[in-house]
Amino acid sequence: MDEEADRFRRIYEAHYGAVSAYARRRLTDGDLAQDAVSETFLVAWRRLADVPTGSDTLPWLYGVARRVLANQRRGNLRRAELSSRIAREWLPDRDVDAGVLFDDERRTVLSALVRLRSADQEILRLAVWEGLSHRQIGLVVGCSEATVAVRLHRARARLTKEIAKGQPRAGHESRSEAPEQHGKAPDDH
Repeated sequence: MDEEADRFRRIYEAHYGAVSAYARRRLTDGDLAQDAVSETFLVAWRRLADVPTGSDTLPWLYGVARRVLANQRRGNLRRAELSSRIAREWLPDRDVDAGVLFDDERRTVLSALVRLRSADQEILRLAVWEGLSHRQIGLVVGCSEATVAVRLHRARARLTKEIAKGQPRAGHESRSEAPEQHGKAPDDH
């Protein structure tokens, strides 16, 4: 096996799972996600000399995958409509174990996340779900580390505001939480 093919095989084996998960998190259609993964690795093969080494390889692949996904959306109106519908309807699975304490918080955060601009969603996903550093996110989205820090800060602030919109304000009870009066004043016992 020649050196280029061997290098590509090592890149593919090391990063296929992460790139595949990246695509599946952004597309509900498994076939479309697999097409994006295949296209990402085709670009990596064709541009093997441009693929960075070490810890920069995966962010580079994420950047390629991000552009492949964007090209799919621009090139196919049906996919764009499907992605839009998914973004509007994306909520956590209702069958998740109700006994898990953080389930309501998770639902609140995910519900708030889908109300953000797609650029804010993407930078938050790269930071939290993909676990990338500011420098690595910069490689994916094509900007400086400082710009990533500012965008991430602003996206987190907007997410916090969206979360707060869904929370009752302190000291305000909803009608279902208000004590029943049954015609008596609170001090009448």
